[in-house]
Amino acid sequence: MPPPTAAVCATGVSKTFRLPHERAQTLKERALHPRRGRRFDVLTALRDVSFEVERGECFGIVGRNGSGKSTLMKCLAGIYRADTGTMWLRGRMAPFIELGVGFNPELAAEDNVLLNAIMLGLTPAQARARYDDIIAFAELEEFVDLRLKNYSSGMQVRLAFSVMVHVDADVLLIDEVLAVGDVAFQQKCYDALALARSRGQTILLVSHDMDQVQRFCDRAMLLERGRVVALGDSGTVARRYNQMNFATRDERNALEARFADEDGDGGAFVVDAWFQDDAGTRTEVLEQGHPCAMGMRVRFDADARDPVFGFALEDAHNRRALTVMSEWAECETGRYAQGDVVDVMVSFDNWFAPGPYTLTAQVTAPGGERIYANVPRAAALAIRGPRTEAGLVDIPHRFHVVRRDRTAPPRSGAPS
Repeated sequence: MPPPTAAVCATGVSKTFRLPHERAQTLKERALHPRRGRRFDVLTALRDVSFEVERGECFGIVGRNGSGKSTLMKCLAGIYRADTGTMWLRGRMAPFIELGVGFNPELAAEDNVLLNAIMLGLTPAQARARYDDIIAFAELEEFVDLRLKNYSSGMQVRLAFSVMVHVDADVLLIDEVLAVGDVAFQQKCYDALALARSRGQTILLVSHDMDQVQRFCDRAMLLERGRVVALGDSGTVARRYNQMNFATRDERNALEARFADEDGDGGAFVVDAWFQDDAGTRTEVLEQGHPCAMGMRVRFDADARDPVFGFALEDAHNRRALTVMSEWAECETGRYAQGDVVDVMVSFDNWFAPGPYTLTAQVTAPGGERIYANVPRAAALAIRGPRTEAGLVDIPHRFHVVRRDRTAPPRSGAPS
């Protein structure tokens, strides 16, 4: 069972398609050529994809064309059935995946709005009550009597997006179709997404626009050839996407292997990482000189015995300010089976210099023989204090100033 804070969870999801070499178009062709279509190629669109999205989080899914993004979204929406793996969503879902899906081109806007709103969970009375707001948001008051087949692609996008944001779904699945709308309506959509986030709705956003991903998404996932090759904060994933997108085939293979080494082998997944003050409240700002803690939530996707949990704190200049590992503390961390979830905390007195810091969370086998998970920049922190010019640490200290008689000989052990 996924953690209670998760809104979306996918574990080991794989999907393949069979592509026939030849296809019989008519019954006559099928009768004359009964073996036609029996030869086919297998296209693996998704390979063992696993991730979690917390409630209220905006999660980006990025990758080059053909990497499996839309297939994954359609599996989550129930349009495709995954071959293997499990998918779990909490609450009511509203998909905005493919232009025209769910619409009847022979019906007018009002009929399509009411039908789609009801299919997305509203009662008929609620759908009728929100109809005027949906049309007004889409700016289609003058075209409500037209059949949808006479709408342009941009008008269909307006209508579909407007329905989605007015049904109050818990989880929004949004594919690249936002790129079809004009600039003014795109901004209107972004404002609506920001409002949805503020209300605690969960958003999964597929996009090729890395500025958009870094602007809206808390975390992101990079797919390549159906595999997860990077998962973490949106800035890091955006940089990796750009590296992958502009690389040659050989360079992409090397990058994919390097990203896998950096992120771990998938034996564990860092679901969350955070800092908290001495009252136990999560925060991104800590006061210097006060007790605090850093933590991570880990889900194991493979059996593990006495895994080593590690934290590393780096300042704005990428200087390592602190590294701690459970192995050094001779801490027995226990045994874990696939699917087990654990919270790991490290408490300390905060004597670090004021400034910005980032946290790297890591889970390994004893002795570092195997890296289960490694998440750079898993959490961000700002430390506030009065001495901004301090070094890496500003430990408690006292000054001793003793005036000396010029003629008195120095005492042993004292400064002269």
